[in-house]
Amino acid sequence: MTTGPGLFLSLEGIDGSGKSTQSRLLAERLQHSGREVVLTREPGGSAGAEEIRALLVAGDPGRWSPETEILLFTAARRDHLERKIDPALARGAIVISDRFADSTRVYQGAARADLRKTVDALHDLMIGREPDLTLIIDMDPDAALSRGLARDSGEDRFEDMGQDFQTRLAKGFHALAEEYPDRCRLIDGRGSAEEVAARVWRAVEQHLQ
Repeated sequence: MTTGPGLFLSLEGIDGSGKSTQSRLLAERLQHSGREVVLTREPGGSAGAEEIRALLVAGDPGRWSPETEILLFTAARRDHLERKIDPALARGAIVISDRFADSTRVYQGAARADLRKTVDALHDLMIGREPDLTLIIDMDPDAALSRGLARDSGEDRFEDMGQDFQTRLAKGFHALAEEYPDRCRLIDGRGSAEEVAARVWRAVEQHLQ
């Protein structure tokens, strides 16, 4: 078993940006280094958090208020942190999470409502951890929404909030990258999955060096 300090990476972006594909490709590449790699996702990643995920990503767009969503996401994240992320980092693994707290900052803290102070207060109280590096896949909202809806995954609640919502999300992630320049990197999401993966890898390499 590899021991030593772990590395926590997160991938963020609007719905349909390709971050899930890029998370998987990055995990595969890092596994070749001989390190243990834990690929996970939010909402979800642990048994309890996956149960909460089912409440959040499916159903009518108006089924929850932004305030209720913040509480549900924080509860899921706390379980995820306790049961998967912290133990993996403690044993020296590389953790790659498809979304983390930045999604709540942008989705509920900015795009759905002006609740950023509430998001940050709950995060400080109940989570208290940030990724070492966050890669934000930057994608045109029109193209991303078309891709996301085409998946017809049954988890389209946020896509169903419409084009204006996706545009607000994109602006929110750009603002986040400006707010946390030491941690966040904007990655051009245009081109093939392999082309985007090369850009992701360059950013990770720079961080590791």
